[in-house]
Amino acid sequence: VNDPADQRTCLICGDRATGLHYGIISCEGCKGFFKRSICNKRVYRCSRDKNCEMSRKQRNRCQYCRLLKCLQMGMNRKAIREDGMPGGRNKSIGPVQITEEEIERIMSGQEFKEDAPEHTWGNNGDSDHSSPSNGASEGNQPSPASTLSSNRSVEMNGYTAALRDQYINTSMSTHYQLLPHLFSYAAQSGLLAPQPRSLYPQSHPLVVQLVAAEDLAPLTTPMLIEDGYKVTQVELFALLCRLADELLFRQISWIKKLPFFCELSIEDYTCLLSSTWQELILLSCLTIYSAQIFGDLADVTAKYTPSDDELQGFSEDGMEVMERLIYLFRKFHQLKISNEEYACMKAINFLNQDIRGLSNISQLEQLNKRYWYVCQDYTEYKYPHQPKRFPEIMMCLPEIRCIAGKLVNVPLEQLPLLFKAVLHSCKSSLTSYRTGLSPCITTSGGN
Repeated sequence: VNDPADQRTCLICGDRATGLHYGIISCEGCKGFFKRSICNKRVYRCSRDKNCEMSRKQRNRCQYCRLLKCLQMGMNRKAIREDGMPGGRNKSIGPVQITEEEIERIMSGQEFKEDAPEHTWGNNGDSDHSSPSNGASEGNQPSPASTLSSNRSVEMNGYTAALRDQYINTSMSTHYQLLPHLFSYAAQSGLLAPQPRSLYPQSHPLVVQLVAAEDLAPLTTPMLIEDGYKVTQVELFALLCRLADELLFRQISWIKKLPFFCELSIEDYTCLLSSTWQELILLSCLTIYSAQIFGDLADVTAKYTPSDDELQGFSEDGMEVMERLIYLFRKFHQLKISNEEYACMKAINFLNQDIRGLSNISQLEQLNKRYWYVCQDYTEYKYPHQPKRFPEIMMCLPEIRCIAGKLVNVPLEQLPLLFKAVLHSCKSSLTSYRTGLSPCITTSGGN
């Protein structure tokens, strides 16, 4: 006998429903879309008449109309947990009926502006850069030190102890015995007043060594296509593979040039690289190679036209990765990361002592802290009038890890379409910024 529950369809798109989500019967796709839209304070636009068809195959075509239908059908935004974690805030909360005026306030973003906290790490008053959720709400963000173990107490000695005293100018209070508290406190309080100062003598040689380990030469993979040529899905996929090969080879060469190369075993380096190579490549594409990626490669993807079947089969994982990548691109474009900051970010991300299978965890932790402080020192020295710059930079690392983790769930045959969509949107944003026009994607970091 068929279970009647299996016969239920999503009230938004008609796909097979998986249960009661935020007050109404819906599928996993619409549940996730609604949560991301509300948590990330997304503001979408409809290019038609705000009455687009909502079906399983068409639901990804217009995000504005999809969110509009979610609200009209009674999805309850107050049922979403404030910390952004899985699970509803209150299982007893049912569907809601809200007025057209309330719906318009949500769709236009007016409600988000009124509810926004006074200080948010990534906004700086620009709604184009609101952050996607990464396990925490806007008002209770994870510390930049989420790239470290948040449950490890700080064991300061030698270099890091000296720097800690110089940063805080006093002994550490018992309230800040964990790194996450230390950095959120330093960044958000007024105790560290921005003022010009000298770079600490320990930091300069370490930054120079990290930058020297980088291969800053342009990528050599050919990315020039003659005018009028139509690129196929197979050809674009082959090009992406060649690029990934070159970028991975550069990461292997980078490891051998690291100033701390002799301090860890080959086994630990192998373990670290196998777990972080996607993140390292993504970080480099957004920074030192961004001109080629968002220029030459974007021009190649523009010559590829996906089929209707490819467009209709684009997965929810692909949509989320696309939204997060576009957000991250805009964030990096806003920050204009220097080569020195990039080199520090890369080392910090690579030295992840939470990866399984490592043998020398304590040494990794000390190295991670060393470059964490070096990056903070350099950023505060170079940008004294941007006191929030360092935490903003560090908060990009968990997002990069999140994207890399979700990218593996995207089917390989969808990667050409994913990169075409991301690069097209980002290049359009660049053109909009240069001409003073508003980006045509969304007004809050999605597509």
